[in-house]
Amino acid sequence: MRGQDRQTGQLFSYVSPESLVPVDHPLRAIRMLVDAALDRLSEDFARLYAANGRPSIPPERLLRALLLQALFSVRSERQLMQQISYNMLFRWFIGLSMDAPVWDVTVFTKNRDRLLAGDIARGFLAAVVTDHRVAPLLSSEHFSVDGTLIEAWASMKSFCPKDGSGAPPDPGRNGERDFHGEKRSNETHASTTDPDARLFRKSSGQPAQLCHMGHLLMENRNGLVVDARLSRATGTAERETAAAMMGDLPARGRITLGADKLYDTRAFVAEMRSLGVTPHVAQHTNKRRSAIDGRTTRHPGYGVSQRIRKRIEEGFGWIKTVGGMRKTRHRGTDRVGWQFILSAAAYNLVRIPRLLSPT
Repeated sequence: MRGQDRQTGQLFSYVSPESLVPVDHPLRAIRMLVDAALDRLSEDFARLYAANGRPSIPPERLLRALLLQALFSVRSERQLMQQISYNMLFRWFIGLSMDAPVWDVTVFTKNRDRLLAGDIARGFLAAVVTDHRVAPLLSSEHFSVDGTLIEAWASMKSFCPKDGSGAPPDPGRNGERDFHGEKRSNETHASTTDPDARLFRKSSGQPAQLCHMGHLLMENRNGLVVDARLSRATGTAERETAAAMMGDLPARGRITLGADKLYDTRAFVAEMRSLGVTPHVAQHTNKRRSAIDGRTTRHPGYGVSQRIRKRIEEGFGWIKTVGGMRKTRHRGTDRVGWQFILSAAAYNLVRIPRLLSPT
């Protein structure tokens, strides 16, 4: 007997979002890690909110939603809210029921400053890597460090003289501006829409762009990120931030640090050795300029560090493409850094279930 195409809504539904998610879905393993990390951050959340008054949207749900944005490359928070309204997988991961209303997109704007003040993104990354299931996967002796440029959400037309001089752009919403013959530098110019962005190019032959600089510290055993930071783009930012990250590592025995040729300076190598770190940095092409000599390069571990160091480039590639950090939609070092650290945590969450899987 042929069924009739009757499209009538049901008054009641007894289906939960969890029943619609396959048992072997990858997000199930990620959700377990996320819930454990958020549980360890419960006291930090409590300090950020008042003890009385109207209850807010749980910060745990906000963080789960932002992780979904990184994991699924959702373009904007407004589009994320649209996805949550009809995507049962997203609702289950966040913790919303079938008929729970989706909050307004401005909720992120209002709560981000509170979470920024509590340094929750950095705390979440630390909570993920200190999980009792994750800690055995980490190396405590061998690390790699590197930096990359994060393009700022600011137009080159906004890079104007600090003293207010210079020809204004043509009339219109996106008027043209002629930069021919004009010398621009970070000392005399600044972006009017993102003052923290700096005009920078990482190597010769590449165009200068308004950007920030992201830094990752990765352990070498399984390539998991143990620290992530964002700084202003300068010629010394990579070495300065690397020294700060190594100085903040918990006290331990002798460790090694792999890095590229940019870190091969006498000052950086001397600082690492003063911290008890063996700098396995790549040598300059002109070895006379190198601060690394045969006392370091003769050991087999030096070659191993150079090969494993390339894993960090894969991490940057994931964070900038899948994690949505190729051109962030936030402005300011704090806000861009928040998204960068959260994307680094999402990168770990993707890798950890594969490492824990018995197959």
